[in-house]
Amino acid sequence: MKIIAFVGLPLSGKTTASRIAEEMGIPVIVMGDVVREEVKRRGLDPTDENTGKVASELREMEGMDAIAKRCIPKIREKLEERGIVVIDGIRGIAEVERFKSEFGEDFVLINIEAPIELRLERALKRRRDDDVKSLEDLRKRDERELSWSMKEAIEIADLTVENIGDLDEFEDKIRGIIRHFLPRVEVEVETEVNPTEDPEKVKKAVLNLFPDAEIYLEDRRLFARTSNLSKFRELLRKQRILDTMRSEILSNRRGKDVVLYLNKQTAFVSKINIAERDAILSPLKVTFRLHDIEFDRFLDYLAPETKNGKPVKEINLM
Repeated sequence: MKIIAFVGLPLSGKTTASRIAEEMGIPVIVMGDVVREEVKRRGLDPTDENTGKVASELREMEGMDAIAKRCIPKIREKLEERGIVVIDGIRGIAEVERFKSEFGEDFVLINIEAPIELRLERALKRRRDDDVKSLEDLRKRDERELSWSMKEAIEIADLTVENIGDLDEFEDKIRGIIRHFLPRVEVEVETEVNPTEDPEKVKKAVLNLFPDAEIYLEDRRLFARTSNLSKFRELLRKQRILDTMRSEILSNRRGKDVVLYLNKQTAFVSKINIAERDAILSPLKVTFRLHDIEFDRFLDYLAPETKNGKPVKEINLM
């Protein structure tokens, strides 16, 4: 799993970076939303003054990591769904320390920098209710957020991105950074665990195909995730079913995804067999999500063309 957090002074570009992440299919947790929820709960107008006041009060009453603590359940929920989450809105070192304590080396902090004059220009253009309206207002907001130890958080960022060019340039930078943390191919497995089935045997069936998969059960449904295709690839060659699998991949492409249905019982004995989607003992639904890789390269890596039953050419994903 991976948690990518953006930190930076107001209007530096954190919201844009988060939007790019969402466009890439990554869930985003906006820390400011936690504060805005509290503002709304108290029946206050969503002004910059009220938002700042409530944020300060939460930190005074619950600790400087108060908002981070409120975000953690939301983050864990999204991690179960996707395996990667972006956090928008780190405000201080206490929040960074809380996230590092919870997620360890899976937590990555990225600082976004931009000059104050450019940040004010952006505020005036986007016209949000709680945005600043003058350079003096922005300086005060900077001072308020720096008082929450944002400077210390910025100083320990794993990476700093300058946002001083045009929008396209900045978006390209963010996409490149996010791609670095995404696996080239991500595998998701889902299946129903029927009342007559032993959950441990269903787990074993999945692990026989994807030994490194992270697995969890919820309401008699099994979910698994991995980015390691090596065992699956090995079994295809051992069973000599490359041509069959190549045809299935080509037939079951859905945009950037490939969705296959595999027989659960044969997977239990480490064999790959295609199953019907509506099979009686619900098959394994295996989704290959392609990120930073072309479909043709993925196809040739997993199931290359053959001659006399042997791969014409083997490639890797690097």
